Amino acid sequence: MNAEAEMNDNADIDLETIDLDTLERDEYAFPGPLRDQLVEAILEGRKTTTSSLLAEYEHDHEPLPQVGKLAVVIDSDDKPACVTRLMEVKIVKLRDITDEHARGEGEEYDDAAGWRKAHERFWGSPEFLEEIGDDSFTVDDDTKVVCERFAVIKRL
Repeated sequence: MNAEAEMNDNADIDLETIDLDTLERDEYAFPGPLRDQLVEAILEGRKTTTSSLLAEYEHDHEPLPQVGKLAVVIDSDDKPACVTRLMEVKIVKLRDITDEHARGEGEEYDDAAGWRKAHERFWGSPEFLEEIGDDSFTVDDDTKVVCERFAVIKRL
């Protein structure tokens, strides 16, 4: 389904009166080229899924995202790019990531193996390890991944 069709499925939301200041901020990757590429992919409708580790939520003492959540996607310049609505949340083991989810990430992964290689590199990066406060953190087949599917409901 394309972004326009998704937007039409949101009749219960008054898109004209959404108060951006009350919405959660979604920041993809760290500021810089990767974030900018991801935001562009979201705006173009190529990125409709995202992944994070359950360990991130546990580290930050944050609740898991809930279906229906509205969020403002932020670019590297800290500017709002669009509003998204969370359509699905699943927790799966790293070994169970599907090709469909990987392709939905909008980064031209052919399959889950390519997705996994790139994400393991990100989750092992010094920036990520600093973010979670554990420089010995590693992932394996049993690591739990929070898989989200979302739709753009308003471009900003």
